[in-house]
Amino acid sequence: MEIQTVLGSDIAMVLDECAPYPCDYDYAARSAEMTTRWARRCKEWNDQNAQHPTPNAQSRTGGAELSAIRNPQSAIKRQLLFGIVQGATFEDLRRSSAQAIVDLDLDGYAVGGVSVGEPEQEMMRAVESAEPCLPKQKPRYAMGLGTPPQLLEMIARGIDMFDCVLPTRLARNGTAFTASGTINLKNAEFALDKRPIEENCACPTCREFARGYVRHLIKAEEILGLRLITLHNLHFYLDLMRRARAAIENGTFNEFRKRFVSNYKTRDADVATV
Repeated sequence: MEIQTVLGSDIAMVLDECAPYPCDYDYAARSAEMTTRWARRCKEWNDQNAQHPTPNAQSRTGGAELSAIRNPQSAIKRQLLFGIVQGATFEDLRRSSAQAIVDLDLDGYAVGGVSVGEPEQEMMRAVESAEPCLPKQKPRYAMGLGTPPQLLEMIARGIDMFDCVLPTRLARNGTAFTASGTINLKNAEFALDKRPIEENCACPTCREFARGYVRHLIKAEEILGLRLITLHNLHFYLDLMRRARAAIENGTFNEFRKRFVSNYKTRDADVATV
C-alpha cells in the first residue's frame, strides 16, 4: 500500500493471491480467505492514511487549468482502493469471496484470478458467479482481460473496467486488430497491400500508412513498424469501448454485441497470449 501511494496511482489494488489453474478446492478456499485477510489489512492502512492525496488530486489545488492539462478526465480527489475477488473456478468460493470483499465497503471491486489458463467458458462462469454480489453503484473491474469479443461479453455481464496486454503484446509480434479479427502483418500476402490496416479507421497509422509499408518496416526490423501497430491496436480497443458506451446509452448494446462477436474471428494464437 505504501508503494502504491508513493507511485501516486488514482486506484490502488489490495494485495491478493492469484490461484493457479488448475488447483484443488481446499487450496482455492485457503487462498481466497487469505486474500480477504490481506484486503482487510489494506483497508485499515488506507483508512489511517486516507489524508494523503494522489498527485492528480494535488494538482487540483494548484489551479484548474493545470489540473485539466495533466489529467482532464480524472475527478479523483484521493487514491481509491479496490478489492479483488478470488476463488479460482469454484462458483461457491467466488460468491463467498465476493461477499467478504464487499463487506469491507471499498471504492470498487475487481474479479481476479481469471484468464490464467482456464477455458473461456470457465472464465465467464467465474465472472458470472461473482458479479451478482458486487454493488451496481460501484465500479466492477475484470483484471487482465481480454480479446475484443471477451470485453463485450464481460460488459454484458455487468463489468465496467478492464486492463489487458493484448493490444501492445500482439503489436510487438506484428499482429493488428480489425473488426473481423486479427491480421498478422508479417505475412507475405500484405507485401503489396496499399490499404490501411482497417478501412475507415481514424487512428494515425491508418490515416497515413499502408499495410504493405508497415509490413516492410517489420521485416526490416524498424521499431517504427511496431509503434504504428501499437497505435492502431490501442485506438481499436478504445474505439470499441466508445462504441459500446454509445450502444448502451442508445439501448442497442445487445444488438451491437451480437453483431460484433458474430463477425469477429478469434485465432487460437491470440487467445493463448492473453
